[in-house]
Amino acid sequence: MHTKRHCIVEQSTGAECKLKQRPETMEEREVEAVGQAEQVAWSRETVPKVLSIVSTRLSQRDLISLLLVSPWLYRTLISYPSLWQVLDFHELGNAGNRLLAALSLPRYKHVQHINLEFAQDIEDKHLELLKSKCSSSLQNLEILNLNGCQKVSDKGIEAITSVSPNLRVFYIYWNVRVTDIAMQHLVKNCKHIVDVNLSGCKNISDKSLQQIAARYQDLECLNITRCISITDSGLQHILHKCSSLQSLNLYALSSLTDEAYKKISFLPHLRIVDLCGAQNLSDEGLACIAKCKNLISVNLTWCIRVTDVGVVALAEGCTSLELLSLFGIVGVTDISLKALSKSCSSTMKTLDVNGCINIKRRSREELLQLFPHLQWFKVHS
Repeated sequence: MHTKRHCIVEQSTGAECKLKQRPETMEEREVEAVGQAEQVAWSRETVPKVLSIVSTRLSQRDLISLLLVSPWLYRTLISYPSLWQVLDFHELGNAGNRLLAALSLPRYKHVQHINLEFAQDIEDKHLELLKSKCSSSLQNLEILNLNGCQKVSDKGIEAITSVSPNLRVFYIYWNVRVTDIAMQHLVKNCKHIVDVNLSGCKNISDKSLQQIAARYQDLECLNITRCISITDSGLQHILHKCSSLQSLNLYALSSLTDEAYKKISFLPHLRIVDLCGAQNLSDEGLACIAKCKNLISVNLTWCIRVTDVGVVALAEGCTSLELLSLFGIVGVTDISLKALSKSCSSTMKTLDVNGCINIKRRSREELLQLFPHLQWFKVHS
């Protein structure tokens, strides 16, 4: 006598129906249960882990596109808050409205990084609306990039900083509308800043640097390129109080004097310094900077008063140099090159002596004998 099997009907891909037999014995049922458990574990654990790894390598646009693939994929991706910590609208149009729309979504309630670099249509009114409508979503914001956002003024900075208490990185490069008032709001509202880029903000003065130095003594990176209103007085506030600085960009600040440059020696942790166009920097000043033993990158482009004396002091003091630009300095000769080879041959990767007319041409083989790890060298273009 044949044992009766229970059947269920499933809809096939066509118009047909087929019978799927259920397991009959206890052993068969246990095997099927194990298989189902493994499938559930795969769906709930393995697949999401794989997706979380892959999705971190996708652009924000691609990640959002994946949400539309299926409800299951949507739920899986949304369940990983770490995937939704960055909002990147750099160089995009209608950025202000896009930002407001994004921050109204629950998945961005823990955003940590907002990039609006050279984004279009971002104005004070958008930042003020963020304050009034999306403040809860900005409590964990750590990085804010407003580089090139020309329509943002002190008013917008006041609004966004007032609801971003955990901000650590603040960039507002190439903005001619912000003034010392904006820095006053930053210092008042954000206590944990370690990285500031004010490059090209011509209305930022010594007053801002004084405020920054007083509040952010753990500051690690400062860029004041082309902040033409800054003098020795403002810089010295930074040099005296921000001893944790690792990167200092003073590009195109020709009004600074050698006395200010000498005090860069107060920064024991400094690794990167850009002094391009420092027309008043002397060999004595450079010798003081050479006391920063941890320097790995130094830009001395167009530091026209520097000679072999200063470069030799730098080579002997900073033996871990990886990048050095002596572009346009006619006062350096092969003496500098030999000193650098003696002290920094094991670390030097990039060396620019273009325009140094007293340094002779060398073949690639000769250069590699001096600097075995050299990857980029430019001379007499």
